[in-house]
Amino acid sequence: MNESTEHLGDIAGIILAGGQNSRMGGRNKAFLQVDGETVLTRSLRVLRSCFRQVVVVANDPDRYAGFDVEVTADELPQLGPLGGLHAGLGRIDAPYAFVTACDMPFLRAEAIRFMVSRLRESDEVDAVVPRWDGDIEPLHALYATRLRGEIAVAVEEGARSMRDFLPRIRTDYVPQATMEGVTGAEESFRNVNTPEEAARFSVELVQ
Repeated sequence: MNESTEHLGDIAGIILAGGQNSRMGGRNKAFLQVDGETVLTRSLRVLRSCFRQVVVVANDPDRYAGFDVEVTADELPQLGPLGGLHAGLGRIDAPYAFVTACDMPFLRAEAIRFMVSRLRESDEVDAVVPRWDGDIEPLHALYATRLRGEIAVAVEEGARSMRDFLPRIRTDYVPQATMEGVTGAEESFRNVNTPEEAARFSVELVQ
């Protein structure tokens, strides 16, 4: 894995480690393993190669005590990733955050850094979200820290998911054709949400 150590000081990293993990039979995806290493360890290493500050959002913070990382819990419960994004944005010092979840064990720094370059080229956007396989990847994306208050307002007005929230803000959707030309993008977007997907990508169901 080719990882630069040049930190992007105006951007932080947020890992969302909550969720019910129902499709994974209740197994916490953060603790699944690839080559003997937990998904969370892998994700932390990649994000720390890009960002000075990395925060994990989880509602059982004691489980993460051994990872030497700041862990915060949801303040807006039962909202899944939208609540996790709100909580994470409240803990970072940078004006933007790259946000990912623990169902992407193969994150690549090259793809993350491309997303950051896209942000730098965009004027006054609130979020940069890639398209992939005919859908969007809102948990391999960049968000402005200032959105924290807007999330709270959106929730009060009925928003319950990232897909509810994104149309309310200025979002730069990166075309799949553009992402296909980025080194490591296909690996970064590999989701592991079921035992079948874990088997396909040689992810061990270890708890």
